[in-house]
Amino acid sequence: MDFSISQDHQMLADSLRRYFSDKYPIELRNKAGYSAPFHSPEVWTDLAELGVIGAFIDEDHGGFGGTAQDIAVVFEEVGRALCCEPLLGALMGARLLALSGQDQAAEDIVAGTARAAVAIFEPGVVCNLGAISAEARQLGGEWRLFGHKNAIYGGPGADLVLIAAHAGGKIGLFLAQSPDMQAAPMIDGGGIGDLVMDGLPAACICEDASAMIEETLDLARIALCAEANGAMDRLIAMTTDYLKQRQQFGRPLATFQALQHRLVDMVMELEQSKSITIRAVASFGSDDQARHVAMAKNLIGRAGTKISEEAIQLHGGIGMTWEYAGSHYAKRLVMIDHQLGDRHDHAGRLAAMD
Repeated sequence: MDFSISQDHQMLADSLRRYFSDKYPIELRNKAGYSAPFHSPEVWTDLAELGVIGAFIDEDHGGFGGTAQDIAVVFEEVGRALCCEPLLGALMGARLLALSGQDQAAEDIVAGTARAAVAIFEPGVVCNLGAISAEARQLGGEWRLFGHKNAIYGGPGADLVLIAAHAGGKIGLFLAQSPDMQAAPMIDGGGIGDLVMDGLPAACICEDASAMIEETLDLARIALCAEANGAMDRLIAMTTDYLKQRQQFGRPLATFQALQHRLVDMVMELEQSKSITIRAVASFGSDDQARHVAMAKNLIGRAGTKISEEAIQLHGGIGMTWEYAGSHYAKRLVMIDHQLGDRHDHAGRLAAMD
């Protein structure tokens, strides 16, 4: 069976890889990711001009892609470059805006003239939308939101924030313009927001949004799986190069059979992760979507953590230093496990399906 990507996807991947190689050194990434606005506006503009955000939605809504494979191709290169730009929030925001008929707003996201973020999760609420406690009430002829949202990826500085809240017994989707939120960098870089709503004005763009939110979350999980594959691939390559260069007892570490076996184990974990991601991409939009996405997120959460730990051990002390890029790849892989539900959350999803 041929698992190679199409020529168009290869061109997109090559363009992104060249851009990141030429213009996105680890020093720029670390400087941007840990200080407000927790990304580089210049890089964001460049990515929009390259058409990266346009890959997130179809032509009818101002993009040129929109398939799960389009998203996977982009995010694998994002992971390989360790890019901390708020692309996950843009992906979810653009998709939800397009699905709810907000075409102009979706086109603004694609053009890079506006940034979107999605506020779904709450303290203690990760995978179960039914547990959302935020409420939307109509007061004085307009909608007002009440509650607490956290883990808003790309939230700091976002122009449009889509918020999930209860309304009339259903989960509705509401659009707020640049709401004030507490902003902070994530432990691995990039911005995250926390939003306390006490009468926040918002427009209702979908009264029953559960299905579209679930679909968008699964697509974002596929994106994270692809990002993890790119990051694991790069971290394994860095570890291999280090073992070839580092000398011990008068010979390269790469010549020691025990260390070779550990590298092989890391490569096997990566190959399994790539395979399960391909399965999840192929299943998106089918009856098996939720099952295969949960399987992928569970497996890749375990694989990413193992590869991170092995890479740090094989590097020794340098593997934990700020100056060495490998430590940042390791942190990112551990964080990916916790985003949009960790391995345990998705094991629970799978158990509930049986």
